[in-house]
Amino acid sequence: MLLNLDRVTVIDQAANAVRKGILAGYWQERLPGERRLCKELQVGRNTLRAALGQLQSDGLIEIIPGQRTRILQKVEKPSDQSQLKVGLLSPGPIELLFPRQILWIDKLRSRLAGEGHLLKSYHGQQFFQRDPGNAILRLIRQESCSCWILVSSSKAIQEWFESNSVPCLVAGTCHHGIDLPFVDIDYQALCRHAATTLLRLGHRQIAYLTPPPRLAGDIHSEKGFLEGINTRKPDSTAHGEILHVELSPGQIVNAVTRLIKRNNRPSALLVHNALQYLSVFSVLAQAGLRIPGDISLICRESENFLQFLDPVPARYTHDPVEFAKKLSRIIGKLTTQSPILQKSNLLMPEYVDAASVSSYNGQ
Repeated sequence: MLLNLDRVTVIDQAANAVRKGILAGYWQERLPGERRLCKELQVGRNTLRAALGQLQSDGLIEIIPGQRTRILQKVEKPSDQSQLKVGLLSPGPIELLFPRQILWIDKLRSRLAGEGHLLKSYHGQQFFQRDPGNAILRLIRQESCSCWILVSSSKAIQEWFESNSVPCLVAGTCHHGIDLPFVDIDYQALCRHAATTLLRLGHRQIAYLTPPPRLAGDIHSEKGFLEGINTRKPDSTAHGEILHVELSPGQIVNAVTRLIKRNNRPSALLVHNALQYLSVFSVLAQAGLRIPGDISLICRESENFLQFLDPVPARYTHDPVEFAKKLSRIIGKLTTQSPILQKSNLLMPEYVDAASVSSYNGQ
């Protein structure tokens, strides 16, 4: 019977995941230490201890102070592989990702836990070098994951998984020439909409502030922005420019400071993400520029903390639960070796028309 995850606590989910892992034979004799288990389950130490307390009450484990927890029930790993371990590969630890990324990962973990499966995360810059093949191969051989989820993945990583036929899906967009299943936001349509929205409001000097494109979604974002600008007739005075700025606050401050001092200063900016938006917002406020009176801002992404800015930013938002559902369905097909008829899964976000954007009359 499937669990109704909306009614299951995080402690229950963690206990269920550990229980299924024990019954699936993932651990022998003893459980890993608390630090490793917390990392694998992505829960806090108090949550883990409460979950292990449940399992001890059930007679499945014995908690021995100062030692690793002993497994009391000896079970052979099932041959039908009904219990799965799914690996999530990212450049850095999950806690350093953006809040919305953490949300869909948490929702996905809950869905998998409800089916008795584990979601285990792996990270490291060695997997994101120009030639990551050896590092990835060692990881794949070490860990018995039924399939992999690639987060913020480079073209080299995607090429390796595709060429080695390792079951995986991309949480993002595939790079050109890669034929893997993926789930992402339709950033090309999003940025095209942002550009045409600003043009419709009378803006003719528009800039897109973004880091150098390393992810496929960022490449599509730039393409969509330019498509939107080019919807104007060739003889139009509309002009769009893409400014590549690294995400460090200092570089953003320097770039925006130079931008607003120009004679042909843009009247509107599309900003790559929520953290970058905070830096841009601060620079404009310190320069005495009014938002949106002097310059309009749209953020390509949304985080909950943006609601506390005044004026509230215009932005694009999506549902992390729906994102997790899309990933979960593909994982189900990968782990059962079912055909994936639709590899491209693009979600169209909702545009939140807020107070940081207004019409421009050229004055």
